Amino acid sequence: MAAEQKIEVRPRNWLTPVALVLLREESSYGYELMDRLEEFGFEQIRAGTLYRTLRRMEKEGLCKSEWETPKGGPARRMYSITEAGESYLAAWAEGCKQYQSVMDCFYRAYTSR
Repeated sequence: MAAEQKIEVRPRNWLTPVALVLLREESSYGYELMDRLEEFGFEQIRAGTLYRTLRRMEKEGLCKSEWETPKGGPARRMYSITEAGESYLAAWAEGCKQYQSVMDCFYRAYTSR
């Protein structure tokens, strides 16, 4: 009997492009992004993971942040996508489109046999 393998079908490194898609829709602060990430299956994401990713994205020029001080509330960083982030997102989307084509071909071949 073959040993059971754990196969990871979902591609890795989805947090950056998904965060950029959300920032493209609307500038946001970290905890709000965490809530919005749930739509994409990131229910278990930790705040530290998200904030490290946002800092890396900012360092790479994919997003920018500004301190916002709402009336009666604490200051917080608002993140928004940059032009470089838009370019990254366009390239990622094109890569996904090509990957989807491969996935569709694979699935058709698998189910037709």
